[in-house]
Amino acid sequence: MNYIEIAIAANTELQETLIALLADIDYDGFEENEENLKAFIEEEKFNETDLASILQPYDLSYSKSVIQKQNWNELWESNFEPVIVDDFVGVRADFHQPITGVEHEIHITPKMSFGTGHHATTFSVMRLMKQVDFVNKTVFDFGTGTGILAILAAKLGAKEVLAVDNDDWCVENALENVSKNNCPNIEIAKVDNAFSTKRFDVVIANINKNIILDNLSFLADDIVKDGDIILSGLLKEDEADIIAATASIGWQHVCTLEKGAWIAMLLKH
Repeated sequence: MNYIEIAIAANTELQETLIALLADIDYDGFEENEENLKAFIEEEKFNETDLASILQPYDLSYSKSVIQKQNWNELWESNFEPVIVDDFVGVRADFHQPITGVEHEIHITPKMSFGTGHHATTFSVMRLMKQVDFVNKTVFDFGTGTGILAILAAKLGAKEVLAVDNDDWCVENALENVSKNNCPNIEIAKVDNAFSTKRFDVVIANINKNIILDNLSFLADDIVKDGDIILSGLLKEDEADIIAATASIGWQHVCTLEKGAWIAMLLKH
């Protein structure tokens, strides 16, 4: 599976908006710097017309290159730095030194940037997780990516975690990372939506606004009474719509964390 790399000359503020828009059309890796945004998508999913429709309103041009499958992990490793969320959790790869001064340490193989903790949404979700009691709780992680949030839930004392994604590579990477972190109580599954026959004490959905709203009825059935819900993959301007939609199913908004243009929300059923 080769990847397409798209390099877009855009300022840092606009990059946040572009990431949200591109994530909606299956781009699953991003590298941000002051000069440009690099976005990555599986070669078979790349659609030039869809890309042009996103960039045209901003009058942005781009360059395109192909990254061979065997070079993909090497690319991420070369750009991957440890992530430290306060004194709460540290995320590192095997080639980094152990992180000291944090309550929890997570080891991952950095095969994609969403889910490594670098992106504002994942970082903020981990911060919100510190406010939730996971001890002996059941957890549903919808859109698990690298499995990092499921792993953190397990380290925080969850007794059972179901982590799901619709992407084969995410499932493969999540399984690898779960094994690396010795979390036998995490089940990884490939699914197309948030439907589950089980009910959970905590639901986490770090995806995007459209997928969250499309799956809201399923998520409502997934959570037990008085359960905790963390939603992210959202921009600041999404907050009002998410609060209105979740209030209609009886969820209460507890708080919102902001990081750059992105937000993560904690709600209660």
